[in-house]
Amino acid sequence: MINTLINESLICLNLKASSKEQVFEELADMLVKNGKVDQREQFIADVKAREELGNTGFDEGVALPHAKSAAVSSPAVAIGVSRAGIDYGAEDGELSKLFFMIASPLNGGDHHIDVLASLSSKLIEDGFIDKIMQAESSQEALSLLLAKKQAAVAAEGQSKGFIIGVTGCPAGIAHTYLAAEALENAGAAMGYEMKVETNGSIGVKNSPSDEEIRRADAVIISCDKQVDMARFAGKKLIKTSVKEPIKNAQKLITQVLDAEPYQADSAADKSANSSQVSSGRSELYTYLMNGVSHMIPFVVTGGILIAISLALGGEPTDAGMAIPEGSLWQSVLDVGVIAFTLMIPVLAGYIAFAIGDRPALVPGFIGGWIANNGSFYDAPGSTGFLGAILAGLLVGYFVRWIATRRYHKMILPLVPIMIAPILGTLFISSLFIFVIGAPIADLMEWLNQVLINLSTGNVILLGIVLGGMAGFDMGGPFNKVAFLFSVGMIANGQTQFMGAMACAIPVAPLGMGLATLIGRKIGVFTDAELETGKASGAMGLVGISEGAIPFAAQDPLSVIPANILGSMLAAVMAFSFGITNSVAHGGPIVALLGVMNKPVLALLCMAAGALATAVIVITLKKYRQAKATPEMVLS
Repeated sequence: MINTLINESLICLNLKASSKEQVFEELADMLVKNGKVDQREQFIADVKAREELGNTGFDEGVALPHAKSAAVSSPAVAIGVSRAGIDYGAEDGELSKLFFMIASPLNGGDHHIDVLASLSSKLIEDGFIDKIMQAESSQEALSLLLAKKQAAVAAEGQSKGFIIGVTGCPAGIAHTYLAAEALENAGAAMGYEMKVETNGSIGVKNSPSDEEIRRADAVIISCDKQVDMARFAGKKLIKTSVKEPIKNAQKLITQVLDAEPYQADSAADKSANSSQVSSGRSELYTYLMNGVSHMIPFVVTGGILIAISLALGGEPTDAGMAIPEGSLWQSVLDVGVIAFTLMIPVLAGYIAFAIGDRPALVPGFIGGWIANNGSFYDAPGSTGFLGAILAGLLVGYFVRWIATRRYHKMILPLVPIMIAPILGTLFISSLFIFVIGAPIADLMEWLNQVLINLSTGNVILLGIVLGGMAGFDMGGPFNKVAFLFSVGMIANGQTQFMGAMACAIPVAPLGMGLATLIGRKIGVFTDAELETGKASGAMGLVGISEGAIPFAAQDPLSVIPANILGSMLAAVMAFSFGITNSVAHGGPIVALLGVMNKPVLALLCMAAGALATAVIVITLKKYRQAKATPEMVLS
């Protein structure tokens, strides 16, 4: 397979680059020249975006920059050698001299994974790096790459035992397969039978069967992403980062044979035995991302279905945008609402799951549902995604604490399936209903009174408050209070408040959609965020502010301030222009349907707010990236 993706014209044994960025450009030029990449700048931007997740520099002077990109027409690998070496930021502090740039089509097959498996085998092979560095021609280097490696042979005699390995890195591409190869080679060299499960970008492969787990002597988890740990209960087990096998796999095998048996649902789920999982992001970020990644499909599915139904079947009425009862579009809307209703519990549930494993999943879902339904605590609105995050974190840590107590051996099997889920559910429901709920209800009542008091005062100040509330939590209590206040003012004949809200409501999703469009060239968003941005922009067009929630949940310190300031600008401009709206809905769709008195100016307000949000969020993200100096994630 590797010979179909690498050829002599994709090998340069004397790179002219003197910096990391120049390496990207020089290797990308080779790919463009060979017809493998159609859009050079886009591909380089995608490689840089991948690099933001963590440095792709290995030890021993090797680096594997890579990206799955829409700019790639066919999969390929460009290889470069820098004789002087490049300061690539590798973790060992050494200069990088050998570069493999892997270009994978965004929606293509999994050819790059086969290449990575072959490269992994080569890079682990003793002496290979020195040999290719000494190659005098591209043909000689290619021959080294294509040469078949003699399979590792276990020590003579009967196998000493059977060991299971699990490898995985955040991107699921390079280190996943390098670590697997290292474990397999070390096992063979030490006389052990090895089976390694890979948690890569193409999913989980080579998983051990129940019978294999039963006969395994030990398990090595070298993974920087969440894996199912409960299946290995009772086995000797250690947990390390994905880079550890690459450094010294034989040492890990020696360690695991002396390790303690693993107890399911114990604190060992979340910590390494001999070394901690290396991550440039905090544990909290990892937990939030687990919830956000599971929530995004619900946001996109629900948002797009609601947007389509409103755009094609919606009609402006005194009560807002309405779809005729019994119509096809009403059914589409209902299905979209189901997805939207589920997204907040899913966010909470999978945040809890990331912390407390499966026993935390049920109470996490229930806590998220309660957080999203104010009727449980006598509030006119819900706590929205902020309440879901709080519920997920509280449940996760509570269930983890419950699961790590000492129990009698007769009770222990009941802990993960009954005791922890029930106690976790009672804990979070009681907390929201009896402790958190009342202050939320009081807060919403107080906010409504504040708006009433401001309604006869300075419209600029009112625009700042109204717009800020609209952009703060995207469907949460602040947003709901501002919206319901504006709806109430329509009944009093004062439609300018709803005019300001209609301009502020779509700013967050439109702003994030625009930010991802601009940020695609800057490298401040992940690939998943770039795709979510498209759906967010579509939702913004029909006034669905929830489209921005995944961004705010993932990076609240950058996104929420940007949403607030952009929404404030749109609301203040709307009040200044005297824009009115008699329909309880917002977004460009309302202006285009002719229910706003100055539709062109209304669209201008929305555009200005969205642009401000986009510029601010990108600026804040770039500033925070420049300021942060985390340990790089290897993947």
